[in-house]
Amino acid sequence: MPVKLPEAFSLQMQQLLPTGFDAFIQSYDAPRTYGLRMNPFKLAGRYPLLVEAVRQFRLESVPWCTTGYYYDESTRPGKHPYHAAGLYYIQEPSAMTAAELLEPQPGEFILDMAAAPGGKTTQIAGKMLGRGILVANEIHPARAKILSENAERCGIANIIVTCASPEELSRRFAGLFDRIMLDAPCSGEGMFRKDEAAVNEWSESHVAMCAARQKDILDHAAILLKPGGRLVYSTCTFNRQENEEALESFCAKYPLFSIVKTERVWPHEQRGEGHFIAVLQKASRGQAAQACEIQPARDQSPGRNNRDRHSHPAAGAASLAADMALAQGFIDTTLPGGFALGPGEPLRFGDALYWLPHLPGSGASPIRANDLNGLKVPRPGLHLGDIRKNRLEPGHALAMAVPAQTAAWMQTYPPEAPEIAAYLHGETLAAETGSSGWGLVAVDGLPLGWGKASSGLIKNHLPKGLRRFSS
Repeated sequence: MPVKLPEAFSLQMQQLLPTGFDAFIQSYDAPRTYGLRMNPFKLAGRYPLLVEAVRQFRLESVPWCTTGYYYDESTRPGKHPYHAAGLYYIQEPSAMTAAELLEPQPGEFILDMAAAPGGKTTQIAGKMLGRGILVANEIHPARAKILSENAERCGIANIIVTCASPEELSRRFAGLFDRIMLDAPCSGEGMFRKDEAAVNEWSESHVAMCAARQKDILDHAAILLKPGGRLVYSTCTFNRQENEEALESFCAKYPLFSIVKTERVWPHEQRGEGHFIAVLQKASRGQAAQACEIQPARDQSPGRNNRDRHSHPAAGAASLAADMALAQGFIDTTLPGGFALGPGEPLRFGDALYWLPHLPGSGASPIRANDLNGLKVPRPGLHLGDIRKNRLEPGHALAMAVPAQTAAWMQTYPPEAPEIAAYLHGETLAAETGSSGWGLVAVDGLPLGWGKASSGLIKNHLPKGLRRFSS
């Protein structure tokens, strides 16, 4: 069905694309594009799974993303058990550009500032290879929950999901992040072909409101990024007001920032719905000192938290040590194949026990348990499980984060096996000979979740919220 575009939007695009306007408008009559990214955590060492995914979903490579692929809509990869196992993340192809340009590195402290539902977050995490700390923030609680679930499904262990305003983040973590992804809330002009609601919500006043909000968020990104750090700003909209003009205003206000490059993905030129991406660099400490001699007021960082970030309360240490002893005992027994937690510290919220990630190496980590006090944190690291009656009930996140071969036992089935459908529906399975206690149920060797074997049966421990009640 053809998209009915707002007249003011068409006039705007005619001015923006004087030579390509007709082709741009005609692109709305073409089918939208569909994409997915393979998950490096799940794909590592499993090339046959990639071959099978290419065949099953008729994949074609996305040229600007090494792990990105176009898929045939009719194959419905979101309904396949591979999706439940976190083998890939469904993502619009042009949106894959921003995280590629961020160039995240293992061992860094990185912020995804407006992260839900998690496309760019999971892409960044894949490039970090499980090392370093990724803070993924979403100000809306319901969307933060979805973000947490997507991170969990993809098996990301070194992530902290926060639900905070930009102001709260900049007060606590000023000047600490190596890289920041800001996929800014925008007017969504690049969503028109796939989302009728975006068309109906669009207006010139809405564009102006979004531009004002983006400038406010950028102010806090300037505070949060460390000297020499990289900021990637992206939108899924086309107008200059939310893109080039927003960044020109930002760099005029903060001369320590420079624009390294900008890119646009146009729906009439590439197979994507549309995206704007800009890479910005913050001056190093030496350059900042020189700049401050000329403009002393430009590099102020109001709200910086000056308290000792590396202190840790002694209260509760004995209790946490006991909790970790239970968790380590579970890991040693249930995952004897060599699973080990990375650098971090235990953290308990109610009954839930988490492993809060730290940066690798002997230096003090930029974020510790104390730094989360008073902050809404839906996921403060890897959820190891819940402490109940002096035992650990393992968390689903742990099942998704561990390599399947480390488990004491694993029962794996092909995607079409009735046991896979039964497990995803929450049903009990028959246990193979020798299966006892906690273990993993998997599809083609990819964990789907925990099961507990006893007396020839496997009790299903897939969380009820993830169970499929219809095909």
